[in-house]
Amino acid sequence: MKTISKRYLLGAAAALATGLSTLGSQALAQAAYPAQDVNLVIQWGAGGGTDVSLRGYTAYAEEALGRKLVITNRPGGSGAVGASQVLLQPADGYTLLGGAEPQALFKVLGLADFDYDRFTPINIAAVGDTILVVVNKDRPWKTFKELLADAQANPNKYKQYIAGAGTTPYMVNAMVNTQTKFPVVNVPFDGDGPAVAALQGGHIDIAFMASGPAIEHVRAGRLRAIAVLSTKPFQGIQPMTETLPGLQKFLPWGPWYGVFIRKEAPEPVKARLIEAFRKAGNNPAYRQMMENRGTTVLNIGGAEAEAFIRKWQSTTAWLLQDTGAAKKNPAELGIPRP
Repeated sequence: MKTISKRYLLGAAAALATGLSTLGSQALAQAAYPAQDVNLVIQWGAGGGTDVSLRGYTAYAEEALGRKLVITNRPGGSGAVGASQVLLQPADGYTLLGGAEPQALFKVLGLADFDYDRFTPINIAAVGDTILVVVNKDRPWKTFKELLADAQANPNKYKQYIAGAGTTPYMVNAMVNTQTKFPVVNVPFDGDGPAVAALQGGHIDIAFMASGPAIEHVRAGRLRAIAVLSTKPFQGIQPMTETLPGLQKFLPWGPWYGVFIRKEAPEPVKARLIEAFRKAGNNPAYRQMMENRGTTVLNIGGAEAEAFIRKWQSTTAWLLQDTGAAKKNPAELGIPRP
């Protein structure tokens, strides 16, 4: 029988001890998470729907985590710039993504070779299912029907806010153009915040956007809302379907906002974050703020949030395919038709 040397046994024991020590340190680090402040990269500009919704409950998430959330806005590329930055950071839970719905379409639109398949949803905070047609207060239109008639009689006279493929202004514009001609000039902005400022300043005339970033300006008289993407009125604002009944086939639809982490992050870290952000989303002050902005609070994470994303992705990806805007057939990506 082969004799095992004492030196070999001592070496093996030392290696095992080192391995157990390393595993113990990792487990301790995860148990103590977060041991430092956490970075939150928001993939859209300051003042937009994603930014406002996520900043609205970070203070409550900080209370639950016991650490600060350091927020940075990294707009660009329909959200691809911010998402790519997060993917370059360690998957240790100290860099999170403040994301929105366009990322679910990155592959379909050829914007990146990933979408939310590289991330785990910590919390989908809310869905902006109240989408308004907002115009400069000095423009003459009081209804969506008047706007359409004027735009068609004066092609390319008026300017509208547009953002990257898959965003709310992009998608609602695509829906409208499946029903009628809407000959306006598209002016791109990296998010709702800059677009609201341009709309108030008269640099653009029209915007399709979720009610969140616009509603306070409408109430203050700085902007005018002439229609809502719905089959029912919203706070006295008439539905777009009164003018374009064919829009009903796309409804309900709306942008959503959430917090994500790299999929490779440790499960205990994910669980800690899911718990903290769910607690934040249940805060009465936050919920009241979101409801006042015409936004529906979801406050879902994990598997429930993943199912929500898949359903939204299916509806929207096939809308893009059917209108000729998709760069890649959703079927080739395994996205089922709804």
